[in-house]
Amino acid sequence: MSNAAAPLLLLHGSGACGAFWNPVVPALAAHHHVITVDLPGCGHSPPAPPYDVPVQAQRVAALLDGLGVGPVTAVGHSSGGYVATALAEQRRELVRSLAFVSTGPALDAVLPEPLILRLLLAPPLGPLIWSIRSDAVIRKGLRALTARPVDLPDEPVTGVRRITYRSIRAVLRQYAAYVAERTVPDRLAALGLPVLVVFGAADPRWDPASAHRYDAVPGARVEMLPGVGHAPVLEAPGPTARLLLGFTTTG
Repeated sequence: MSNAAAPLLLLHGSGACGAFWNPVVPALAAHHHVITVDLPGCGHSPPAPPYDVPVQAQRVAALLDGLGVGPVTAVGHSSGGYVATALAEQRRELVRSLAFVSTGPALDAVLPEPLILRLLLAPPLGPLIWSIRSDAVIRKGLRALTARPVDLPDEPVTGVRRITYRSIRAVLRQYAAYVAERTVPDRLAALGLPVLVVFGAADPRWDPASAHRYDAVPGARVEMLPGVGHAPVLEAPGPTARLLLGFTTTG
């Protein structure tokens, strides 16, 4: 690994944890200092409201300051891209470039949730089902967002198990509020940073065609992965890592 290589900050989405990046970390770590985190209330991080996106970005900035690293290429999966964007909005000097994996650009691009996720997240049954969910139910919920068969390792499943119902509901509300206030492409256009967008062409969470809304961002590069759903890091780790490495080399 070259010491001159820009650090990579990997931010997971809602209902996930830092371990979701594990399939791509070895390839990325061969070229970069890789930093993964469990955002508040996820994985090994305890619940720590409020979960407003700007507040989450402030916490990430404090982590980077404490580590003495930056500027970073901030990579967000799904709603983790909102935290990455807010980090750049608040601390432009800490962010060299931005990459998004399955990050929805606006709320009107959301697709109807699979039944298993509606049961897990929506009241009145959601709190009960969430509290008694088994590893098998967690795996079924995660696989509902993929388009390819995925062998889910234990670590991300364990990380999801640690998330409380109250935390996930609060996180989802705050992420939605952030995008409702201003779309991601609008926010990016004001930042003037190099941008990579990776989207699965069979994403069941966000309308795949919405990825091209990022074309409005000057200099943004949009890459579609055929036959891949909402979790390219798990479904197509090799192609996803290559796209990220290609971006960090030229971005």
